[in-house]
Amino acid sequence: MTEGQRPEGSDSRLRRDLSTQQLMFISIGSMVGSGWMFAVLSAGAVAGPAVIISWVIAAVLVTAMALNYAETATMLPRTGGITRYPYLTHGRFFGFMMSWSLILGGVTTVSMEALGVVQYSAGYAERWIGVSLVSSDASGTELTGAGIACAVGLMLFFFALNVFGIRFLGRFNQWVTWWKIAIPVLTFVLLFFTYQGSNFTERGGFAPNGSGAVLNAVAVSGIVFAFQGFREGINFGGEARNPQRGIFMATVVSVAITAVIYIMLQIAFIGAIDWESMGISPGAWSRMTSGDWASQPLFSALDRSGVALLGAFGAVLLVDAVISPAGSGWLYMGDGARGLYGMAMQGSLPRVFTRVGSRSGVPWPGLVACLVLGCLFFLPFPGWYQLIGFTTATASLTYLSGGPQVPVLRRTAAEMERPFFLAGSAVISPLGFLAASMVVYWSGFEVLCGVVASFFVAVTLYAAIQAPSQKRLPLRAGVPLGCGFLAAWVPLQFLGPLGRDTMPFPLFWCLCVALLAATVVAMRGAADAEGRAEIDATWWLLALVMALFLLSRYGAYGPRPTPALGFPDDSAVAVVIGLTGYYWARRSGYRTPDLRALQRPAPPSEPRKERVTTA
Repeated sequence: MTEGQRPEGSDSRLRRDLSTQQLMFISIGSMVGSGWMFAVLSAGAVAGPAVIISWVIAAVLVTAMALNYAETATMLPRTGGITRYPYLTHGRFFGFMMSWSLILGGVTTVSMEALGVVQYSAGYAERWIGVSLVSSDASGTELTGAGIACAVGLMLFFFALNVFGIRFLGRFNQWVTWWKIAIPVLTFVLLFFTYQGSNFTERGGFAPNGSGAVLNAVAVSGIVFAFQGFREGINFGGEARNPQRGIFMATVVSVAITAVIYIMLQIAFIGAIDWESMGISPGAWSRMTSGDWASQPLFSALDRSGVALLGAFGAVLLVDAVISPAGSGWLYMGDGARGLYGMAMQGSLPRVFTRVGSRSGVPWPGLVACLVLGCLFFLPFPGWYQLIGFTTATASLTYLSGGPQVPVLRRTAAEMERPFFLAGSAVISPLGFLAASMVVYWSGFEVLCGVVASFFVAVTLYAAIQAPSQKRLPLRAGVPLGCGFLAAWVPLQFLGPLGRDTMPFPLFWCLCVALLAATVVAMRGAADAEGRAEIDATWWLLALVMALFLLSRYGAYGPRPTPALGFPDDSAVAVVIGLTGYYWARRSGYRTPDLRALQRPAPPSEPRKERVTTA
């Protein structure tokens, strides 16, 4: 696609059938999924009773991220917007990197919800039909072959429901979401009948694993994951009747509503813990994910309470254990399909992904891709607790683009009307960026090994496929550079901490940086003028990810019992790295070709309103 040329197809082919209430309910329905049923236990295992603070911190940070997207999304409502806005601020190399991280985080989110349904249903499935869906050992709980088969069946159900179309999805989800709100509220109200205040003060105290665990829990235990539905208001925003009002309600108000529910659930669950019933020693918080309550945390708390009313409500909770994650799963599959649609609209995927069903009005090729990729993730991650850290960290990399969007577009697209103007952006924009970068760091070294290894595969895809197709790189240069990078990158990861770990980490990290820098510099040398500008606008992202990776090895969330840089000093360094990345990103943004094409005056035959709401 040449400069100034609009992508083929248009968002106008997607039906604008979602009301403001339906759009907000899509966000809430996405958030109230498997996260509320599992995160109360997994987060408590990381931070103990102090995890309540983790939920508050996460709500503040996610709200900051959502507010940054709210200004851009109401100004330019786009289906799959989170994958499309980075192209407007920093160009196609950066946009492709962000889109790739969203694919990694978005597709795995669908897998997470399917895993949640099966894992929570395992107990009564074994009692009623004699089939074991999960197995547990000291390392945690994961699905058996039969469990994975059930999860694949759920993925097919999510796919079928999306095929019915956006109008059906919006109306059906609205009723499901009312149920999904009512059940968690009733759950924490009933759990307060078994409340034991001693769980907050004894058995290790309020923060048994230290203050650093409070921040670690934000990233690795499902807390940020539980709030990720805020992005649905952005990605579905192009299909809203009133996107300006609907997107704000779906990105900000939905976070506030769910935050209250989550915090009350966490307080009630901590107070309801029965250590003997859980099968672990009192105060052994870190062992909860392998205890007897691991597969069904809230149901177990109700069922083992000895109170008849709570036990009876446990049966209702088991029904909701299917409805809540399934309700989020079909929404996240639609979200992933719209993310792929957005990439294709920007020219980063084949044009086939812009196809929209004539009857359903949904981008069906993206649905097929999400179905296949989501099922493949069951192989390396056969359990909810195993997948949660990777999903959260990769998605958070995508959210790095949100903070700089506001100041960059105010500088490069000052003439555009902003239905929602973010007051206090001088504080909120860097805070939103910092929120994403800190979540990546708090994910810990073990998670970041897999994240870094998979994230930079995007360099190969861009050099060998994307850049040549958009005339940024000649094919004779892009293919050897991309394939050469991959041929060196994969063995390097195998020798590093993700594989055999036979190489000292300082040497491994330096070789990764050298390989990455050499490849990108070579790409820049072979690129045209626009390609060089796009690479120059992306250096900050490469530097930020590798700097956080290095710090994670030697900080409080690394593999060493006694880290070289303990908490809170390591988090202070991460803040400095994050803020440096933000101001570098803000300075690197420019008036990209995609933004210039958008700003070009509309032809006389094209209504002005259509110019703002189409690609």
